Amino acid sequence: MKILLAVDGSSPSQQAIEEVARRPWPPASTVRIISVARPYVPSASEFVPAALTPQEVMQQHEEEARHIAARAADYIGQGGLPVEAVARLGDPRTAIVDEARDWGADLIVVGSHGRTGLERLLLGSVAQSVAAHAPCSVELVRRRQAT
Repeated sequence: MKILLAVDGSSPSQQAIEEVARRPWPPASTVRIISVARPYVPSASEFVPAALTPQEVMQQHEEEARHIAARAADYIGQGGLPVEAVARLGDPRTAIVDEARDWGADLIVVGSHGRTGLERLLLGSVAQSVAAHAPCSVELVRRRQAT
């Protein structure tokens, strides 16, 4: 089974990592971890240190995405599951779906912030978009509610 795990360094992302790590997967399963750096476009009101060019800021974002994916791969790999880490540049909503299609993923696992209403409308939902457009099954890992 090919499992694509999308991570972004957030708390819901960490919960998705832990969910994948704790499960017994079928033999010959492999996990590809993807972290996506969004293209950097500074707004007119954004302060950017004079020492950094927009290209350097984008390179920092890409390096952070590689680091996030590698950290998740190290964690999951401790359980003996074959794992690889990739970082991509683009809109996470399309990059994750494209990666799943190109790699032939059987399952996409992604953490969900659980935004609703206006917050989801304004901020968008990567998890919702991935679930709507994925070429395979998608599992949304949500924060467990305290009872």
